[in-house]
Amino acid sequence: MSKKDLTTSAGMPVGDDENSLSFGKNGPLAMQDHHLIEKLAHFSRERIPERVVHARGSGAYGTFTLTKSLKDYSVANFLQKEGEQTKTFTRFSTVGGEQGSSDMVRDPRGFATKFYTKEGNYDVVGNNTPVFFLRDPMKFPDFVHTQKRCPVRNINDPDAVWDFWSQNPQSLHQVTILMSDRGIPKSFRHMNGYGSHTFSMWNAKGERFWFKWHFKTNQGNETLTNAQAAEIAGENPQAAQADLFDNIEDGNFPSWTAKVQIMPEKDAEKYPWVFDLTKVWPHNDYPLMEVGRLELNKNPDNYFAEVEQSAFSPSNFAPGIGASPDKMLQARLFAYPDAQRYRLGSNYNSLPVNAPKATEASNYQRDGQMCPYTVRSKKNFGTYDNETFDHEEHPTSDSQVKEPPFEMPAGAVDRYDHREDNDDYTQAGNLFNIMSDTQKEELISNIAGSLGGARKDIQDRMIPHFEKANSEYGKRVKDALR
Repeated sequence: MSKKDLTTSAGMPVGDDENSLSFGKNGPLAMQDHHLIEKLAHFSRERIPERVVHARGSGAYGTFTLTKSLKDYSVANFLQKEGEQTKTFTRFSTVGGEQGSSDMVRDPRGFATKFYTKEGNYDVVGNNTPVFFLRDPMKFPDFVHTQKRCPVRNINDPDAVWDFWSQNPQSLHQVTILMSDRGIPKSFRHMNGYGSHTFSMWNAKGERFWFKWHFKTNQGNETLTNAQAAEIAGENPQAAQADLFDNIEDGNFPSWTAKVQIMPEKDAEKYPWVFDLTKVWPHNDYPLMEVGRLELNKNPDNYFAEVEQSAFSPSNFAPGIGASPDKMLQARLFAYPDAQRYRLGSNYNSLPVNAPKATEASNYQRDGQMCPYTVRSKKNFGTYDNETFDHEEHPTSDSQVKEPPFEMPAGAVDRYDHREDNDDYTQAGNLFNIMSDTQKEELISNIAGSLGGARKDIQDRMIPHFEKANSEYGKRVKDALR
């Protein structure tokens, strides 16, 4: 193996990486020791701001293989030909904890996949649950604050958690999932993933469809009880991360069967809750259609460069796929790339893990921190789309990839109360009904164990929500708290 010279970040060879430059053997250090100063200064800046949510994560590269063409529904290039393979990067995460927190906690899990398509990157940024706690983003920062550490004691506060849920019954469906046996997956390999939101797609005729992503684990859904999770966390708090890495390293590649639910555009008029993130679509009305297979088969070479600096956004769409009026999705279209610009800088999409693979980014963005681009021109070329300078590096827009128009019902611009005429209880009650006796017992035990740490008045405010979902559900929680 040939010897590689150690250099500074500017490429200057280093003569001694063991000893600092000093005035005599026991004297003070010299400011002119630029190698020492560079090492210390860079070390002080090794950590970047962690994600406010989904801070603790693990990731891997893989492939998505299309098994059923969706050309009748979407013009997206990677969804046309059966057998087509698209390279991917997937990141799993817990939601509430910090980077150094445990994998073995009762918490939703993030499930985000970046598809490196021939038409740019497409990100599906979801969770391991098909719904969420909220339908309106106005309360999202407030909700996250209740799940984080108390600003005075710096520990988690069950009063804050359950007070918020008791005041926002829109959370009941997700709370029921979180407190059920699905609340602590055995590993990232043993859980489903969901796009959660409703998205749109359109075909070559300009016909629009609404759709949802489902990624069903091929390893089987396996979960942990509180006691099992505590035992594992006592030995290895990073067990899920180790499990994912070690299995891929050993050639035991995890996979998920990708399915979609598809709804014609006009059907949304009959289902006012279609764009409500706290609701699921009935499978009897819109059955799951198998469309592909996601396999993870390559570990990152460097955790920080590829997992920590990976940046996902639901606003990264492939032509043929777009947004919907889902209010939570609308807010995430702004919030996610904004968070990445704060964490990583304005050129975060030029980092290798985030950069498109099968195509090249070409736009009029300039400068900013860590800008990798070089412009060599005697004139101010590359300024705007319809400039009259004729040169080969002048990118122009393509009207063929425009999204077809979306008709919006007329209405006044106002702050509409999302609680009015909204059923926050039926789907949570239906979920309780289909649980086995063992699952119900675990659900009630988990709720009582958590809610029991909150104030009595908060407990009294929460119980009626369970009762409205299902009378047995409410009674059993009430009895357990007693």
